[in-house]
Amino acid sequence: MFRKIQIFILAVATFGNVNAQKTRLNSGERPKLVVGLVVDQMRWDYLYRFEKKFGKGGFKRLLGEGYSLNNVHIPYIPTVTAIGHTSIYTGSVPSIHGIAGNDWTDKETGKNVYCTTDDSVDPVGTDNRRNGSHSPKNLWSTTVTDQLRIASNFKSKVVGVSLKDRASILPAGHNPTGAFWFDDSAGNFITSSYYMNELPKWVKDFNDQKVPEKLLASGWETALPINEYTESTADNVEWEYPVGTAKEPVFPYKNLLTDYATKKGVIRTTPFGNTLTLRFAEAALDNYALGKGTETDFLAINLASTDYVGHSYGPNSIEVEDTYIRLDRDLAAFFKMLDEKVGKNNYLVFLSADHGGANAEGFLRANKILGGFFDEGMEKNLGAELEKKYANSKLILGIDNYQIYLNQNLIKEKDLDEEAIKTTIIDNLNKDPRVLYAVDLKKIGSSAIPEPIKSRAINGYNWQRSGDIQIISHDGMLPTYAKKGTTHSVWNSYDSHIPLIFMGWGIKHGESNGDYYMTDIAPTISALLHIEFPSGAIGKPITEVIGR
Repeated sequence: MFRKIQIFILAVATFGNVNAQKTRLNSGERPKLVVGLVVDQMRWDYLYRFEKKFGKGGFKRLLGEGYSLNNVHIPYIPTVTAIGHTSIYTGSVPSIHGIAGNDWTDKETGKNVYCTTDDSVDPVGTDNRRNGSHSPKNLWSTTVTDQLRIASNFKSKVVGVSLKDRASILPAGHNPTGAFWFDDSAGNFITSSYYMNELPKWVKDFNDQKVPEKLLASGWETALPINEYTESTADNVEWEYPVGTAKEPVFPYKNLLTDYATKKGVIRTTPFGNTLTLRFAEAALDNYALGKGTETDFLAINLASTDYVGHSYGPNSIEVEDTYIRLDRDLAAFFKMLDEKVGKNNYLVFLSADHGGANAEGFLRANKILGGFFDEGMEKNLGAELEKKYANSKLILGIDNYQIYLNQNLIKEKDLDEEAIKTTIIDNLNKDPRVLYAVDLKKIGSSAIPEPIKSRAINGYNWQRSGDIQIISHDGMLPTYAKKGTTHSVWNSYDSHIPLIFMGWGIKHGESNGDYYMTDIAPTISALLHIEFPSGAIGKPITEVIGR
């Protein structure tokens, strides 16, 4: 009888909580603060592979209190950082929002274009133009953060924070309160004159605290006894690339503080880069009084060190596992801080990723799984074929983002047949045992390529900025620059299957295995906030999350 009463009370409480959430949503109320947490290179399976090592307040709190979408994929290729952050916040794809890669080749000049470089603005907080002269000028669509600012007549405050320039700038949108990123030349957070002409005093004060040195002072030891890292490979394997000046990829890393003295960027490839980012985010929250006004504010945070560690060591390393264990603890502290400063029921948080990451080539080889390097010798071999057929080996500008860029100016100058050249290249590639498909991107719609690969290539193709020929490699194939560690860029699940959890204001607890996409995040946030969708959005609100 007592057990039945307990069940009845729990059911009434749950029903009341759900009804309260629906009432808040239907009333037009909004949370005080939205926090976007995008964990760089986080595969969905990490939530469960490392679950036994997580505490109660971080990832387990998200899963225990929030709504988790277990089957969220990236609907385009290439799956890289700049596109991932842009697509999350615009609800759109490269074909529309214009960010075609971390960088791309200018077809007129043949020069490399970095996604946020803007020579018309000045660095603020550093003299280093390469690190500081950045803006969102190459972003064509609005973001959910833009739409929030517009909806509130620019009373809502929006702040972007990341170690990476692109992962702060693109989520923050076109007219934020501020966007800040880490400058490797001085070891400080900086911005550009696009946003402000001088660093705010609070940023200068934060930089003066020398937080990176304090975080690195004791080196990097495992958070748990190393023999408990049973989800990972041995501590020293041939396919890992050690951080800084370490001779081998082996714990403990005692070289970090010394390395940092001469190369500030070393903190990126440690879990302490995430700690640094969250501390700076808290300082931004305090000094901009985010969540304290009459309008909803937005704090867009990228946790980038997971990406740097992943690139160096690969997904099956102790280093990656330890980075997520430490991130879990950092998130627990961050959520507790939000509870205290904003109020547990006053903020909405979502956690997702910009992309996943492939298993290291050496790991695959050691475990008898298909792998290799799709582009090894590729450009040289294609150049020889083009020399033989067209008396010119320079008809390819380069291979980037698994795409081949043709030298359009040279083709015109020599009065050559572009279609014939493409056919020659594609026929040659399709004979390569490492290539699954090679296709003319202008003709991708009529190509004999199965879904979802075809749609993802179409969505990723920006006719002004993408290459001319798309290469779809066999599973497990990496570019040659990733002979140690790993990378990402392809359509396969290891790169495209990402976590997505909503928690907090207006969110019921639950999970779904329904089909959803990265591009559904911005429309879902827009629906929760009762604001217009971003201008290029193709995603849809996830009704399971918002309850209607």
